[in-house]
Amino acid sequence: LIFGYLADNLFRMELFESLTRMRPRVLLQQAINFGLIVATALMIWNGLKVFTGSESPIVVVLSGSMEPAFYRGDLLFLYLDDSPLQLGDIVVYKLEGRDIPIVHRIIGVHERPSGKIDYLTKGDNNSLDDRQLYNPGQEYLNREHVIGKAKGFLPYVGIVTIMMNDYPYLKFVLIGVLGLFVIANREN
Repeated sequence: LIFGYLADNLFRMELFESLTRMRPRVLLQQAINFGLIVATALMIWNGLKVFTGSESPIVVVLSGSMEPAFYRGDLLFLYLDDSPLQLGDIVVYKLEGRDIPIVHRIIGVHERPSGKIDYLTKGDNNSLDDRQLYNPGQEYLNREHVIGKAKGFLPYVGIVTIMMNDYPYLKFVLIGVLGLFVIANREN
């Protein structure tokens, strides 16, 4: 109901009138500008991946399993280098066959006779360790499962991402409105 009302009123706004008055060359120029903004964002993301050593340098906390350390919607900044992971480190790990990474604390470090180190994790707000989350037959995490250590966070900044995942149409509305603003707000 609210989105329908907003959509009806958006068509009456000057934004859309300005689009209809644009010449094709100006419209193309604005579309190219929008593409450059998207390309710049992708380059910044890839630069962060190189700088932090993490395949995903920024993640959003999706559940309450790490409360009170992190709450749902907190934005975490990750870093991963060759230094050993320590007991108490908050890590983000990804298991084979699963799309969504998990943010939990290392509660156990086990060194095998071969020298390989295994890690056991647990959410601060969970009563049990993560063995029930691991793949069948898997007792511990290895270094290759970890995609980063939490180095900083911004509280609740990621709630927009959660809302866009919970309400997929909101993602398209937001991208569309931003695109229209970029195209319509041209320099004179």
